[in-house]
Amino acid sequence: MYGYSGKILHVDLTNRKTHVERKPEEWYKIYIGGVSMASRLCWENIEVGCDPLSPGNPICIANGMFAGTPVPVGGKYGIASKSPLTGFIGDSLSSSWFSVALKRAGWDAIVVHGASNDWVYVFIDDDRVEFRDASHLVGRSAYETEEAIREELNDDQVRSAVIGPAGEKLVRMASVTNDSRQAGRTGHGAVWGSKKLKAISVRGTHGVRVADPEMLLKLCYDITQTAQGPYTQKYRILGTMANVLNLNRLGILPTRNYQQGVFEYAELISGEYLHEHYHVKTIACAQCPIACEQMSRVKDGPYAGAMTGIDYEPLYAVASNCGVGDLRAGIKTVDICDRGGMDAMSTGVTISWAMETFERGIFKKEDFKCSKYPDGFEPYFGNADAVVTLAEMIRDREGIGDLLAEGSKRASARVDAEKGTETWKWAMHIKGLECPGYDARGLKTFALGLAVGTRGACHNRTAAYDPDIQGEVDRFSVDETRGRLAKDTEEYAAVYDTLPLCKFIRRCFTGKADRAGAWPSIAKLINATTGWDFDYDAVDLIGERAHTIKKAFNIREGWTRADDHLPWRWMHEPMKEGASAGHVVTEEELEYMKDLYYEAKGWTKDGLIPKEKLIALGMDDVAEEIGV
Repeated sequence: MYGYSGKILHVDLTNRKTHVERKPEEWYKIYIGGVSMASRLCWENIEVGCDPLSPGNPICIANGMFAGTPVPVGGKYGIASKSPLTGFIGDSLSSSWFSVALKRAGWDAIVVHGASNDWVYVFIDDDRVEFRDASHLVGRSAYETEEAIREELNDDQVRSAVIGPAGEKLVRMASVTNDSRQAGRTGHGAVWGSKKLKAISVRGTHGVRVADPEMLLKLCYDITQTAQGPYTQKYRILGTMANVLNLNRLGILPTRNYQQGVFEYAELISGEYLHEHYHVKTIACAQCPIACEQMSRVKDGPYAGAMTGIDYEPLYAVASNCGVGDLRAGIKTVDICDRGGMDAMSTGVTISWAMETFERGIFKKEDFKCSKYPDGFEPYFGNADAVVTLAEMIRDREGIGDLLAEGSKRASARVDAEKGTETWKWAMHIKGLECPGYDARGLKTFALGLAVGTRGACHNRTAAYDPDIQGEVDRFSVDETRGRLAKDTEEYAAVYDTLPLCKFIRRCFTGKADRAGAWPSIAKLINATTGWDFDYDAVDLIGERAHTIKKAFNIREGWTRADDHLPWRWMHEPMKEGASAGHVVTEEELEYMKDLYYEAKGWTKDGLIPKEKLIALGMDDVAEEIGV
């Protein structure tokens, strides 16, 4: 095959053994790569019904066909396992050199089974696999671990995916880090920690074969030229931080644990302010002509020296959503999360739940004792140092950080069981995954997209905010189009997540972020890489199949229609100010939209998948297990 090696590496941590699996080309045409292939491998290898932190939950990593080729923004990989936060599919993406090294080593995917008795890292040296002692790496930050392994192997070309202290301590929102990038959401780092797997390191020395190099180079040159133009300008200059002021204007900037949608200090945490006062440089992932990551450094004050890449989603969670208008504290908190190997979004939203619980008098000052504050501290909204301190406590599972490390769903359930309270009403998660940086009371299509999302509350697995924000529909009302829009936008996103390609390239094909513009160009890239004969419809099926295998996984793990829900606050508490004031998503609206969505997907009223639908998608074995 072109574009693939045809080989999947299975690693058994329990017995320290490996074996190679080969899949037919038709299997690759169905699952392609990225989150789709990783989720399919999870489906094939998991112990059904297992605890996510048990040896029966595999780690599945899958490259895309474009890794190691000239295809712009094609240097990404997908990772999947059963999420410690949700109990459903946990699928994430990360970028940069790890995926390229894996492709050059000759592997399309890795499946890690079992668990080690002692801390270990796996070194993949082309087709040779070595289990190496990692005891000396325990306690080191994610960045330190990557560097230590390169020094130990005496090769700066070795690329590693690693966990930090949060993963070691089984913090449920722990992430996996490679090349300073994060596979951040759903808690993969905790799965690695449960297996005592500190890192997977790769040295790849082979080339990557494609079917039509000349055509591929021409296509890539044209896309790269366009990617340097106006369609990506906002990402190149301000990155995703450009979203802050626009979302504040729309009244959907999450503020003080989603109690408000307008933040009075939005200007001080905006992309413009960050660029002027804290920006150091802009960097790009491997194979990326855009460069969006805004490296920012604190220059003065108690957090001087803190530096990391700042994106909108991590920043809103630890800033406006915690009532903090000081970017210095925001940069410091995200830096703590990145170095500790922890998803800053889930961390920030869980902290904001704790702050509201304190302000309502349920938590007391003495509940927040730690080595830094032996008598405790008061984590009221706006207390920047409290946010920084709580991030450190979660990372280390110190004091109340041990509770918060479980995520907002479990933390609120435990508090309510012990105290007879109802803190779950302000625990802002869906299926256990904390909500992203858009208040869905003012985005009805997006509210549906979040509710039905297979991995929980996620802005990356659905683009359903686009019709709302772009004015294609009335964002405050519900009509019969919403089910189709939610279906179309999630499958559109799934194509990019499966190839995988960064979605920031989506306007660089024809200037429009839609199927009609992108799919013909993507088909040409696929065909020049693999020698296949994909057309518009074949590309469209990539997204439907990717979403379907994830949904099938969830059904087998016990999903029901009731799991497609929204946080209580969004359904019962309208905001009082801003452009989205007065609106909620009612129970009736949500159930109506779910009916429309399931119908658009071709599923039953209960959201289950008919056998004939699965068979038509080439998933006959899946149909036998969960089809109705």
